[in-house]
Amino acid sequence: MILNASDLGWDESSGSDPFFPLDKLESSPEYEVLPLTVWGVALCISGTLIATENAIVVTTILATPSLRAPVFLLLASLGLADLLAGVALILHFLFLFCVEPSDWSELITSGLLVTSLTASLCSLMGVALDRYLSLSNALTYGSSQSRNRAAILLLLVWVGACIIGAGPAMGWHCLGTPNSCSVARPLTRTYLSLLCGGFLVVVMITLQLYAGICRVARRHAHAIATQRHFLPANHSYASKHSSGRGFSRLILVLSVFVGCWMPFSLWGLLGDASSPPLYTYATLVPAAGSSLLNPILYSLRNKDIRKVLLQACCPHRYTQNTHTNYPADV
Repeated sequence: MILNASDLGWDESSGSDPFFPLDKLESSPEYEVLPLTVWGVALCISGTLIATENAIVVTTILATPSLRAPVFLLLASLGLADLLAGVALILHFLFLFCVEPSDWSELITSGLLVTSLTASLCSLMGVALDRYLSLSNALTYGSSQSRNRAAILLLLVWVGACIIGAGPAMGWHCLGTPNSCSVARPLTRTYLSLLCGGFLVVVMITLQLYAGICRVARRHAHAIATQRHFLPANHSYASKHSSGRGFSRLILVLSVFVGCWMPFSLWGLLGDASSPPLYTYATLVPAAGSSLLNPILYSLRNKDIRKVLLQACCPHRYTQNTHTNYPADV
């Protein structure tokens, strides 16, 4: 699914992949190991960074018994999906520049990337659903029943993502029929259209959930405002300041979410094999880049996860500081 390019020498008017040209596929069944390029180095570095930071997040959550609320299960699922995306980029680099590539190497990396991106997007929708339910049902949120529902939901998400990602390896590819290729070889246009259509549906549902979060938050803010004359002035200012920061963070999260996923979802529906590869790179890079930003925007912003990481990195300093923390910070 990751197209390959030297970024400098392709003919933008042709729809062929400069690293896997269609005429070469028809004339020779074998590929050649490519010389290392700047694009290849960037591919390896980005995949390593994505895999490393998400491995830290997943390990932190799984190794900490206190992090078992539904939101942490969702964040672990998001981190695992993004970790697989990083591994797919690294494998893609190895197959291109270190090991002689083959049709199966393309199918494996494409299927792994489709699985990881699908699971990542659905986990992001799950995080939005979790935030909405935590505001709407604050009394029952975090119970064992909620954790069981979250676990079942994530199981269904991963089973569905694996089934979707297995499509290319099960024969839904265009390696034998180049004319049916989409903008992301070796995926067929029909397969990619269905995939991007599903992505758009998930994006719209997620945006609706965040709209519901805004409505619930406004109701809570209105309830606080009606009791403002019962609160000290400094408490009222702190509440408004915290609310403002919350909405600014929400806008940031939504902007990154839409900016990363909407371009490729639309381009996968509109483009075909004759489309310029440059446009595919311009839309696919943000989708893969979301795996680099997700740990920063979601997991590392969580105070509980940050505390565990600080305790692991600086155990002596963290132990000394915990004695001076305010109850609200614990």
